[in-house]
Amino acid sequence: MDIMNDEFYMSLALDMAERAQGQTGINPVVGCVVVKDGAVIGVGTHLKRGTGHAEVHALNMAAGQAKGGTAYVTLEPCSHTGLTPACSRRLIDEGVARVVVACEDPNPLVSGRGVAMLREHAVEVEVGVLRERALRLNEKFIKYILTRLPFVTLKTASTLDGRIATRTGDSKWISNEESREVVHTLRHRHQGIMVGVGTVLADNPSLTTRLPVPGLNPVRIVVDSRLRTPLEAAVVADGQAPTIILTTEDADPEREAALARTGVQIIRCGSGSRVDLHQAMDRLGRMEIGSILLEGGGELNGAMMEEGLVDRVVLFLAPKIVGGGAEAPSAFSFGGVERMADAIVLRELEVERLGDNLCLTGIPGTFGPQHAAELS
Repeated sequence: MDIMNDEFYMSLALDMAERAQGQTGINPVVGCVVVKDGAVIGVGTHLKRGTGHAEVHALNMAAGQAKGGTAYVTLEPCSHTGLTPACSRRLIDEGVARVVVACEDPNPLVSGRGVAMLREHAVEVEVGVLRERALRLNEKFIKYILTRLPFVTLKTASTLDGRIATRTGDSKWISNEESREVVHTLRHRHQGIMVGVGTVLADNPSLTTRLPVPGLNPVRIVVDSRLRTPLEAAVVADGQAPTIILTTEDADPEREAALARTGVQIIRCGSGSRVDLHQAMDRLGRMEIGSILLEGGGELNGAMMEEGLVDRVVLFLAPKIVGGGAEAPSAFSFGGVERMADAIVLRELEVERLGDNLCLTGIPGTFGPQHAAELS
């Protein structure tokens, strides 16, 4: 089968996997297409952690007709029995003659073993079709499985002069409606959403997902060194999603007890005057929160960026200028660099127009090529 046909069917599998983003927790999103005699006889997507993998759904649809066919899978089929049986074994038992894999699985329990098992049973295997697209699709899973730390997407909206509010604090709305719908899709696709207590005090946000079709609400995470979050704040009182407050060892025990009585979970991270963000990411990772959408103000954005804890930046830029000098908050507030040569640069930049807004997406730091190299 020529490469154009391989790419066609793999693209279909990737399209299906993409639609399941946000549903699989710390598991990867995976799509599978089974083809025989030029016809698609089975398709499947991994929909929820602990349930059947994409290959299982596709082979079930094929209903025993997959013998001699080709399976296109966006991630290396697993070779071990975990919450579900091994997919490599199922492909072998069904008599699939050829398996085309987009990218290897970085999970140490799998990593190369699935491909090896298939080849040991005389199944032809090809790896690397639309590999870069597959890696991007599962960048959250790859970061988490290799480091046990959450993948952090920093989202912010600013004016042309870099402001996230006017000098009076007014911020509704910088971005347009189309951009805001994209933001809610991002919320649906992340396990957690994080803000600073300043955002809670200023805007009283609900931090839930609001889409035309109901989406999944992420866990709400508030960075609050002194436990200033009001008991009547939406993230405490509305019951729409779990809330975690990150604070310090020095925070008031009585405030902690009052907040805990509402059902909020308090996690103390560090003994200084501010939350230890590295410790916070470690604690959240241990709770199996594998991805976080950071919607902080300038100080939290700047601190996370300065500490190297941001994996991807999504910036919505509106054609507005508000001025305001130092009184108008900026998207990133931190000590800064002395030389332009030391500036944080977004790599692998993507630009999309959303009405009169621009959406700029890129990677700061070393996440992208570093982990891609580990998979090569």
